[in-house]
Amino acid sequence: MEEQIRQILKAIGEDPEREGLLKTPQRVAQALTFLTKGYDMDPAKVINDALFTEDYEEMIVQKDIDFYSLCEHHMLPFFGKAHVAYIPHHKIVGISKLARLVDVFARRLQVQERMTNQIATTIMERLDALGVAVVLEAEHLCMRMRGVEKQNSYVITSSLLGAFRTRQETRAEFMNLIGRKS
Repeated sequence: MEEQIRQILKAIGEDPEREGLLKTPQRVAQALTFLTKGYDMDPAKVINDALFTEDYEEMIVQKDIDFYSLCEHHMLPFFGKAHVAYIPHHKIVGISKLARLVDVFARRLQVQERMTNQIATTIMERLDALGVAVVLEAEHLCMRMRGVEKQNSYVITSSLLGAFRTRQETRAEFMNLIGRKS
């Protein structure tokens, strides 16, 4: 990867041998490896050992989970907050696993819409939940730094499965909870 980055530096008119850029190919390669480490993570294994039997079938919400991802179209960052809820069917998951699952999918080249669905579908399937809701709110640097250059726009995506899709009152409760300021 480092050699390709040197070639990119040359292609944009830079000298990869100048002092400030000597270690840039190595640093960029390390950064990209870190920012895409989700490819090496198995979502099932993230959740696997943290399922617990519990007689609980009420909504569980974890909101304001920070995430950082790279847009697959321009490889520029998009970042924001994830809000995740599920209604367990006698199986709950360790709460840190929800945040880890967000990271699994965020640390890949992504589009926000796919990432939203991947998180929701994985939780639904692994927990056999009665319902799952995921909302992502993100700022996209590909819109701020280039193209239309709109500085204050956010993209909001949602995926509602099970009871969150079929029951208006459940969906409304979730939206109310994530809308509250902590």
